[in-house]
Amino acid sequence: MDWRKGVLAAACVACALASTAAQAIDLIAIGTLPGDSIDHSGQSALLENGVRGDLLGGIGSGLAWAGGSTFLALPDRGPNAVAWNATVDNTTSFIPRFHTLQLHLKRQPDAATGLPFTLQPVLAQTTLLFSREPLHYGGVVAGFGATPASNTRERFYFSGRSDNFDANTSSSDPLDARLDTEGIRLSRDGKSVFISDEYGPYLYQFDRRTGERLRVFTLPAILAVSHKSSMGAKEISGNTTGRVANKGMEGLAISPDGKTLFGFMQSPLIQDGGDGGRANRIIAVDIQTGATSQYAYDNYLADKSKAYNSSELLALNEHELLVLERDGKGLGDDSNADVKRIYKIDIQGAADVSALSGQAALLQKAVSKSLFLDIAATLKAHGLSAAQIPAKLEGMAFGEDVVVDGVVQHTLYVGNDNDFVATTPGGLANPNKWFVFAFTEADLGGSPFVNQRLRDDDRGEDQDR
Repeated sequence: MDWRKGVLAAACVACALASTAAQAIDLIAIGTLPGDSIDHSGQSALLENGVRGDLLGGIGSGLAWAGGSTFLALPDRGPNAVAWNATVDNTTSFIPRFHTLQLHLKRQPDAATGLPFTLQPVLAQTTLLFSREPLHYGGVVAGFGATPASNTRERFYFSGRSDNFDANTSSSDPLDARLDTEGIRLSRDGKSVFISDEYGPYLYQFDRRTGERLRVFTLPAILAVSHKSSMGAKEISGNTTGRVANKGMEGLAISPDGKTLFGFMQSPLIQDGGDGGRANRIIAVDIQTGATSQYAYDNYLADKSKAYNSSELLALNEHELLVLERDGKGLGDDSNADVKRIYKIDIQGAADVSALSGQAALLQKAVSKSLFLDIAATLKAHGLSAAQIPAKLEGMAFGEDVVVDGVVQHTLYVGNDNDFVATTPGGLANPNKWFVFAFTEADLGGSPFVNQRLRDDDRGEDQDR
């Protein structure tokens, strides 16, 4: 019998027998893939900085559930933590991609972690992202050209290198080859993926099977910068409006009915306070019409007297979202993690701030938030030290329900971006890692839980994943 069917059968029995007593959200499994693993892209040639082009890293930047034990994992723009040329912020010609993973969650105690479930990640496929239209690539830098060697007359691959743009257009130019992928969600029919980026920011739709770009969403012009540069610091100083360099559309959610995307800026726009400011923007996009609306989110934490950047969004239902806020400390740079939290927000009835500008104006319309999960505190309660908690927890996705202590519970997967660095400066292993948390309806404070629904075209019905 398929173990998933066994879980569902047990769940039915548990529903009849288990009490409805509330149980706290808790960690049930941890899974890893070594940071020096190789992906299935076939891009084995060395990049400009000497790193292999098929290194399996950074894959917790984005995470999407595709049903059963299948997940889609997204790395960002590549291994730029290895220095080679400051004029391009050490970015390389790494081709953006997403990976298809099997994250097998089994009701079997894990001897290594002491947790009740075992999580076994397996890489199944790697899909490179490309355009049918020719793209703008950069010039020669330190003897290295910018055009991907894999390009053909029909396939023009995107690139992580920061100089791949047309200097005469704004950062929203869809023909710029540079792409820093950060958020990924699966379409309702399961045939395509939506991916958000930090360079533009961009929001694109790609064919899930081939990686071909299918659609470009037109985002509000206020998100883009007018003057582009291959160096982030120059982009920031050279613009008075638009996204902060390397802090564009970091998070992406999709409504359970598959009709609306929610893009999340990592930091406030330059005109809204910039990096270190409090007023982030959430951009809602109607997938059918492309119409947009915007909502304000206050990322200030009173107990820390500080504003933190936001990494991810995940739809809890049609109008409530989970927000991942974090610092940049922890495993990765040999520092101690502090803030890794998930908050719950409700945009129903919230004001559209599309016409507003500036931190003060936005904060007056900011949605309220409540703490859903303190990730750092939960991991510490299970024996992880502050130095063992990954610095960049970024990807979030729900998975299949499980039975814990006789109670049917929902699962939340959180992944880390290890920056393509297999070993920290202090010599610690820095793998690709996923944490699985279990929660019940009682943990939602009255909010309904509605997982994303997949359109079953063969049956003409909506199927809950």
